[in-house]
This record gives sequence, structure tokens and C-alpha cells, in this order.
Amino acid sequence: MPHAVILDAESLGPKIDLTAIEETVSHLEVFQQSSTDQALERLANADIAIVNKVVLDANTLQQLPKLRLICVLATGLNNIDLETAKDRNIEVKNVAAYGTASVSQHTLMLMLALANRLPLYQRDVAAGEWQRSAFFCLQDHPTLQLAGKHLVMVGQGELGSEVARLAEAFGMRVTFAARPGNEANDQRASLDDLLPDADVISLHCPLSDATKHLINSERLANAKPSLLLVNCARGGVIDELAALEALRSGKLGGLGVDVLPAEPPKDGHPLLDALSEPLNLIVTPHNAWITPEARQNIVALTAKNISEWKSA
Repeated sequence: MPHAVILDAESLGPKIDLTAIEETVSHLEVFQQSSTDQALERLANADIAIVNKVVLDANTLQQLPKLRLICVLATGLNNIDLETAKDRNIEVKNVAAYGTASVSQHTLMLMLALANRLPLYQRDVAAGEWQRSAFFCLQDHPTLQLAGKHLVMVGQGELGSEVARLAEAFGMRVTFAARPGNEANDQRASLDDLLPDADVISLHCPLSDATKHLINSERLANAKPSLLLVNCARGGVIDELAALEALRSGKLGGLGVDVLPAEPPKDGHPLLDALSEPLNLIVTPHNAWITPEARQNIVALTAKNISEWKSA
């Protein structure tokens, strides 16, 4: 039975049961947080490294002759030097689709909140506008009925497909755009063709050369000024500064993001500064995935990865 070490268990959040992983290994050491330097020492006797965001670079992997498997507690593998791992015969496994229900729920939450101008009305209520109203309700910010509106999706994987299913339950008309950068070989309409008719755009694609600043000032200029834009993919898929400028100038109806280019945003970000302004803007702290069910699913899928590796 292999010896495993979890380097950053705290990334899974509170109240997570690690029993499924423990049952697949002889011994499981659990560290709440680790630096790359600490990882070298803590993995010295490990057959399996279990990690979320700790960087395992070439220098570190070259000094771990016993290591045979890296289990990433996420989908992205950018913190692992994959080439060095391959050269050293270290298998790398990730988890995918663990949070489909969680992230799609969060995406719809952003969409609904923007459609109903929740940030603006909450601001008005907190400022006493309802209390001072001569009428029984406030109607200063026209809302958007989603039924019958056109939702354009970028990304038709498991997550994008589930968001589409939920949106259709609200009566929306859903269209998937062609994969960015592959429009010539894709039968689906391009984002540029779909953009002028879109009422809502929801992004569920990876960040790549083809998708960096996919939503930029030029595309926003071709969209309806009432457009709602939701990004639960990766920071940088939209040009956040261009989107903020469009929002401030009335050329974008609403913006909801769960991601920023640098996370955590220790140096700040213009979208965070803009939260104090009267804008239809929502920024959530990359927590679309954090329901207990999704986090526990990461453990179950990681245990499955270890079991499959052992039986291979």
C-alpha cells in the first residue's frame, strides 16, 4: 500500500471527510498548507503527492525519486511541471466535472441577480430609498425577464451543457457558439455572428491564446447595450477593464464574474474598486465550486484515481 501526502488540505475547505482517500493508502499525512520548499521535505518518503495549488516544479520533482503519482485536487494542472513528471515516470491525475451542479447553480445565480438588477436594488434599499418611496415599490432599474431571451454560451462541455439545461427551464433560447479559434472547422455559428442578438453571454471555456480577452471592447461595441455578461470560467477570458468601461457608460447591462486574472487579488483589481459604484456588477471570490457536495466529490474522485493507478 502506498504512502500519500496531502500538501494543502485547507484548500478543500472545512468539514471534508478524507476517509475515502485514507482507505486507498497505507498512510496519509495531511498538511493544511505547504510552500514549494516545504513540499520537497514533506514528500521525501511519499509515493503519492496530493495537491491542489502548491507548485511542484522541475527542481522539486527531480529530488523526489520515490514519488510515482501526483493527484491534483482540481482540473487545472498548471502548477505541475508535466514534462519533468513524464520524464521521471510520475503519473499525474486530476479531477474533472466534480462541481458541475455547484458551478452551474452559481452561474444561474449571477444571471438571475443581474437580470433583476439585484446589486442596484439592494443598494437602494440599504440607502433608504424604499422607505422614502411615495409608492409601494421601487422601479428605477428596469429588470430583464429571462423567458424568451437569447443566451449565447461559449463552451459546450459538461458544465456548459448543464447551464444551458437550467437556462432552458427559465424559457431561454440557448445557442452554443463555435469554439474560439476553430470557427472554420465548426458547424456552429461564431461568437461574432451570434453577438448582436445575444441578451446574455455565459462563458465556460478554458483560458488560452484563442480565448484571452475573447470579450473585448470591439465585441462589446457590437453587442446590445442591455447585454448581461457572466464569467465563471477563468479571469482574462474577458477584458475586465473594457467590460467595466462599457458598464459605466451604459453600453453593457450587467457584469457578473467569479474569477479574476490574479487570485487572490492581493494587489487589488478595478472591478473590486467599482463595487462601491452604483453599477449592475457582481464579483464573487472564485467560490462557484465550493458547495460541500462538490468538495466531497473531489475526495471521492481522487480516491478513485488512486485505486485505478494501483490496479493498472
